[in-house]
Amino acid sequence: MKAALLQLNSSDDPRKNLDATLDLVDGALAQGAQMILTPEVTNCASASRRHQEQVLQLEQDDITLAALRAIARAAKVWILIGSLALKTKDPDGRFANRSFVVDPHGNIKARYEKIHMFDVTISGAESYRESAGYRPGGQAVICQTDVAKIGLTICYDLRFPHLYRDLAYSGAQIISVPSAFSVTTGQAHWEALLRARAIETGCYVLAPAQHGEHCCRNGRPRTTYGHTMAVAPWGQTIALLAEGTGFCMVDINLDDVDSARARVPSLFNQQRYLGSENE
Repeated sequence: MKAALLQLNSSDDPRKNLDATLDLVDGALAQGAQMILTPEVTNCASASRRHQEQVLQLEQDDITLAALRAIARAAKVWILIGSLALKTKDPDGRFANRSFVVDPHGNIKARYEKIHMFDVTISGAESYRESAGYRPGGQAVICQTDVAKIGLTICYDLRFPHLYRDLAYSGAQIISVPSAFSVTTGQAHWEALLRARAIETGCYVLAPAQHGEHCCRNGRPRTTYGHTMAVAPWGQTIALLAEGTGFCMVDINLDDVDSARARVPSLFNQQRYLGSENE
């Protein structure tokens, strides 16, 4: 299978972001992509809750979701929308950070809401409280496609290896990690974490990313790390787009999953031990 991983520089204007996304999707289709993956917050990158209230939509009204479903149907491709920022009907007004897997008929085959909220204080000058605006999900998700079983995660989930092991135990052969990593944490940890998750699970890890300074009419400006990557089950980086917008192509061969797990079967050699939650 040939997959395309998109790298975006989303602003806080969903319409402009959609136009930029569609341009890259067209380019990926021209190169023969059978599956297209987009990064976290494909539709809107904003730190202003007031602005988000003005421009975000409920799932059924979101223009990005509708457009990408139509393209999947017309081009007969799978599209994994890394995530969309969406309104919910929750009483506290928090949004959802939701991934979608769309099949070649334009149907939504799976939804996943980011479980781990990015609530961190990196330094005195850099902190994030994602849970103030977004609700956490509570359900791990695997999507069965006609090409592979795909485990869905988003960004900060990457730091919780038990989630990835559980997805692999449940049959995942590919794990998606659409992201909008900060520059500080990206420079320190991004590649190491992606490669570790691939090695631990024997899965392909596909990580489309946001990159650059994001244009924001309202709220705090934000800069993301980029470095869209694909990592093979043995842990080697097989595709990389470090900076700018664009996409990288990667060939997926599921025999590599079986090979990696046969050579080092750590996924199946885990032992119970005293002091663990599973003792």
